Amino acid sequence: MRISATGAERPIRTPLPERERRRARRFAEHGFTLVELLVVLTIISLSGAAVMLAIPDPRGNLRDDAERFAARAHAARDAAVIEARDMALWVNSAGYGFERREGGKWRPVTTKPFGPASWQGGAQALVGEGDRARIRFDTTGQIEPLDVTLVRGDNQVLISIAADGTIHVG
Repeated sequence: MRISATGAERPIRTPLPERERRRARRFAEHGFTLVELLVVLTIISLSGAAVMLAIPDPRGNLRDDAERFAARAHAARDAAVIEARDMALWVNSAGYGFERREGGKWRPVTTKPFGPASWQGGAQALVGEGDRARIRFDTTGQIEPLDVTLVRGDNQVLISIAADGTIHVG
């Protein structure tokens, strides 16, 4: 009987018959190694993360809503100057809209692009002291400054309308 380096006896191995060796090899080929399983799980995890990052927020982007508001406010200021007719912009927590001075009275504008609009995806606006703010664009383009903060969850975007009519988002 053979003895190993540690002093333990090792049984003498007899070679397996050919049929047994083929059977053992076939059994080993049917399974996966732990490394192979970990590689597959890593690939699946990375693919899932990429898909989750690529899916857009169904509520829309808060900054896009702010940019849309700023563009419409800028267009209202330009319309007041070009048409030589005062325009007004009102903002509250639910949305915003425009008014035009006609016949000595302020009338709401309901046609595009100045029709009333709501904030998208549950966003709310914080304006000044009260729940509603109103600014007037005169024929020279000068206005009273206004800051509007759009809020949705933890995200917020500041829209500043300066006295000279310039509008800054964020």
